[in-house]
Amino acid sequence: MPFAEPLTMIEQIIADIALLKNRCESCHDPRIHEVWKAEITRLKKLERTELKGLVAAIRQHRDLAERLDLIHSVDGIGLQTAVSILVRVPEIGRITREQVAALAGLAPYDDDSGDLVRVRHIRGGRERLRRALYAAALPAAFYWNPQLIALYRRLMKAGKVHKVALIACARKLLIFANTVVARGTPWTAQPHAA
Repeated sequence: MPFAEPLTMIEQIIADIALLKNRCESCHDPRIHEVWKAEITRLKKLERTELKGLVAAIRQHRDLAERLDLIHSVDGIGLQTAVSILVRVPEIGRITREQVAALAGLAPYDDDSGDLVRVRHIRGGRERLRRALYAAALPAAFYWNPQLIALYRRLMKAGKVHKVALIACARKLLIFANTVVARGTPWTAQPHAA
């Protein structure tokens, strides 16, 4: 897809911002600290500009614009995550929930042998997509998506560790996006019993 490189650049800018924030935390020289802060400000502005330009380029294609709006309609999926899903999974809406989870590397796989049953784990898939979904899962499962909030709480009560519960929420977020695109209708939050 022609939008992959601009998206990768945006993701790299975000990684650079995180790196500079870490440098600021460990820097005790006020002059150097100000240099890093100025660079963070510049990169944040560049990130916003590049994302705005990428979204404008996507919106020039009616079918992509419609899919972007459908994905963005899901509670907990911000614009940047919606762009990541659209660009990194051009198959969105045309594949099954199992297939989309496997493409993102969020499907649980077993490593069993004979009578030995091991813990399920994720592997493979599209790493940049998985990272974007994992980053979106935390605020979605804590604040924005009632179904994910309920899922996260249920998994934690069942004794799952935080990371496993977040991976399950990231997978569910992608499944929600796949479903709204497949149906062609925007997200509507379902009341969910806790």
